[in-house]
Amino acid sequence: MAVKEFKGLRVNYLIIIVSGLVLLITGILVFLLIVRNIYGSYEIKDVLPSKENLKFISGDEKSGKVAILYSKYTENMLPSGSTWLRDNIDTWKKFIKNARFNYDIITDRNIELGEHLSYKVIVLPGSKSLSDKQLVQLKKYLENGGSIFVSGGPATYSDEGKWRGWDFFSEVFGMKFNREIKPEEFYKVHTLRGNLPITAGVPTGYALKIATWDRPLYAEVLESRTTQVSFWYDFRREAGLVREEISRSAGISYGSYGKGRFVWYGFELNSVLGVQKDYIFFEKLFNNSLNWLTYQPTASIRDWPTSYEGALILLPTLDQNISNVYNLGNVLDLNQLPATYFIDPYIGINYPGLIKSISEKGEIGAIIDIGFLESPEDTVNKLDNKEAQNSSFKFAKDTLSKISGKRLRSMMPLNGFYDDNTLQTMAEQNYDFLVTDSLTDRSVPEITVRNNKSIMIITKTARDDLEVVRNYGLTNTDFQRYTYEEDIDRILFEGGLYVFKVHSQYQLRSEYVSIVNDVIRYARNKNMWITSLKQLKEWWSRRQGVQIRYETRSTRRIAIEFTNPSENLTEELVVQVNLNKRVKNINVSSDIINTKIPRYEFREDGQTIYFHIERMNPHETRSLLIDFDNIDT
Repeated sequence: MAVKEFKGLRVNYLIIIVSGLVLLITGILVFLLIVRNIYGSYEIKDVLPSKENLKFISGDEKSGKVAILYSKYTENMLPSGSTWLRDNIDTWKKFIKNARFNYDIITDRNIELGEHLSYKVIVLPGSKSLSDKQLVQLKKYLENGGSIFVSGGPATYSDEGKWRGWDFFSEVFGMKFNREIKPEEFYKVHTLRGNLPITAGVPTGYALKIATWDRPLYAEVLESRTTQVSFWYDFRREAGLVREEISRSAGISYGSYGKGRFVWYGFELNSVLGVQKDYIFFEKLFNNSLNWLTYQPTASIRDWPTSYEGALILLPTLDQNISNVYNLGNVLDLNQLPATYFIDPYIGINYPGLIKSISEKGEIGAIIDIGFLESPEDTVNKLDNKEAQNSSFKFAKDTLSKISGKRLRSMMPLNGFYDDNTLQTMAEQNYDFLVTDSLTDRSVPEITVRNNKSIMIITKTARDDLEVVRNYGLTNTDFQRYTYEEDIDRILFEGGLYVFKVHSQYQLRSEYVSIVNDVIRYARNKNMWITSLKQLKEWWSRRQGVQIRYETRSTRRIAIEFTNPSENLTEELVVQVNLNKRVKNINVSSDIINTKIPRYEFREDGQTIYFHIERMNPHETRSLLIDFDNIDT
């Protein structure tokens, strides 16, 4: 019997190859589509699985490497056995590592031979002594687009330890050295400006404490390419013309040189003193500085509504000759100005008609005696215990509320200082505002919570008439006006809140009260928000309620998320996103359906976007994508 031969299907290799190619191309297209969805517009080199891209995508390490100079030339100038330079470099290493940047330690020789050019940032920690070759190489590095992060007075000595001067400092940083701070005081207050790329997320007017053992530097910005970030001048303790003293006492700056960038700190990192929150905010400042140097974004919510550059509240204080408060009536009516009047309840008892009259024009606050301190460090005197404070608060509330017919919301300690017993008592008796002369660490309000009650603390941010009229003896109204305007200019430079406290026995006298109107007009012309305590707290609570998260997805895309975790509606916020590089063709979108894109404004300098958020509901989150094209510089 014959066996029938079975013939199978013939394999068509062409079809297999073509099908494989189709699947491969489809896979590549899907991959590229996914990549574009995540990272936005890109070049092929941005998505290849290189070591740098893998590190960037994983988030374990930021793009670019930092070089920290260990300058033997500088170490040779130090006393034998000194660990000063090594200790400073160890601190720099810790901060850079915490900022998720990789680093190498390099030597003077590395820079002299030009072996530093591949690094994203060069750190010069306390590098007082550098060679001529290093200066040439560093300037070449900056001119070609490199970034340097510097502390102290760099290159003021040669590699042989001979005095060179401030030529390198002036040429590269566009600043003039003014003086060193001598270590006569243990520390010096150092005030930071707000709303800058490198102070994003740091309270406006934050006062760092810097030890003086390393002789920090006063400098003055001379060129527009350099931005002053801070100042050493302390209006509370120092005399002098405010505008001039601020400009002459810069302690931090950032700017450009050639195609490159720099950040300069006039003190060493080990000089920063304080408690935990001081170090938290300083680390934020440090990280922002690195982000700016490496063209990475920073973001924050602006302190004031819409386009205001600062704010002002008027706080008339009735002590002696309290009928002078009537002199203020025309000023308030003319400016449609809200005010909170502060008065001691024991005085108020004798003037019920006056209290009733002024309560129709504004709010009433109480001046309450809760004990006496010479200063926060006073160990001789003590504030009253909680029971005594509670009694004083209750008396003030019952007395002034009964006379005015209004709820008492605000208090001012008679002698300026307060403690935690004060805050606990305020929470229990439902007070909203504490206006204090205590020195705090910022020029904007601070909201604290006790027993689930939020209390706004407002510190003294400017000289009041007790100083201007009583202490300085300025009876000439032109001098009074100039002094107040100086403080307004300082507050605007910081971006903070001007607390305009005037007393019935001084600035509210008939011959002086017109200055109040002049000051209000000056502030309004300077684009300051003239507001009340109530409006201020409503705004500040809304502002603090929104949280911001942002990340760099690629060289052409940033993802940003706004969240309102509170139970309250939030309105009219402005979020400032500092791209920290020049870009064009901005496009804002979202990868979440039905996300409302807020109105935004792109500044002409090509580095900042302002998002105007008109409304955010409780627990609402908005995720946005910012795409752009880079402008080569």
